[in-house]
Amino acid sequence: MCGTLLLLLGPMVTFDVDSTYPTPLPGWKAVLGAAADAAGDPSAALHLAPSVAALLPRPGHGDTRTLWQGLADLGAVDLSVARAVEPHLDALAILDEAPGTAVAQSFTDSTTWGVFAAEGPGARLEASTSDRGVRLSGRKPWCSLAGLLDAALVTAWTSERSRALFAVDMRHDGIEPTDSPWASRGLARITSVAVDFDDVPATPVGPDGWYLQRPGFAWGGIGVAAVWWGGAAGLARTMLAATSTREPDQVGRMLLGRADAALHAAAAVLDRAASAVDAGALASEHAWPATVRIRHIVHDACETVLRAAAHGLGPGPLTADEDHARRVSDLEIYLRQHKAERDEALIGDGLLAGMASTWQ
Repeated sequence: MCGTLLLLLGPMVTFDVDSTYPTPLPGWKAVLGAAADAAGDPSAALHLAPSVAALLPRPGHGDTRTLWQGLADLGAVDLSVARAVEPHLDALAILDEAPGTAVAQSFTDSTTWGVFAAEGPGARLEASTSDRGVRLSGRKPWCSLAGLLDAALVTAWTSERSRALFAVDMRHDGIEPTDSPWASRGLARITSVAVDFDDVPATPVGPDGWYLQRPGFAWGGIGVAAVWWGGAAGLARTMLAATSTREPDQVGRMLLGRADAALHAAAAVLDRAASAVDAGALASEHAWPATVRIRHIVHDACETVLRAAAHGLGPGPLTADEDHARRVSDLEIYLRQHKAERDEALIGDGLLAGMASTWQ
């Protein structure tokens, strides 16, 4: 590991901006060391996922802050590792939240999970029910690491207008990842491809519409933002480390301060959101636009840090430091899960529908 990466294995981050660092979770530093060793290797990252899940709490159970701090820590070490592990944690949280779900016996504590819920033109996955149970057939787009996972939670159409969530064994012979192009330079090995399903047995997880309507859908969205925050924190730590080899001028100090202020503000928002989740206050009809508002704040903070790091560090680490160059590329593509101005419009829709704000 290079010196930059060693810097990222410090105390667990904190979103409580008025406190000192929290007490590290037992075994957490070892997990972060394993995450550093798995950097850029999705198979190794997935192998680590069950160990992470055993240490971090589920959202909405009284310690959501620790969960998001853990996700941020992973993002600070390596965004590809965090991108592989986060859906596994999300899937386990969904299964915990699902009413009366009994997953197949082939799914164990060591099973690695993904969540495939995207839709796209020219792709439709349909669920049918017969005396053989539920079967899935069709194509599902944007399935990350489909060829490496043991299992996945997948949304499929149950009628012309309704969708439901299902658990599937990704090792089934009827599942075939396609040869979809993946030209991304960021998250280059976290390939997302379309997957064809041919009469694949599936276990229902919740009734029609439940996946999008449940409170945990919003909570999972903020967990992703915590990973973004961690990736940006890694860049800020690189900026700080650079000051030990060259005294920063006034502009360098200003850019470091700009990155810190952006991360500090976003951390305060994540801290408040974690408290709201645990208090049951982020589970109303306006939960999703409120979540998008939180994600938008974190997104903008991350873009501020990306720009500050680019201006402050110059081309050197982008061309000579593999870890830094990968972190920049990974964060750039990961942030595109946020729909920018379109998500701002969604926040506006929430306000017009009665979502509370601090300024009204």
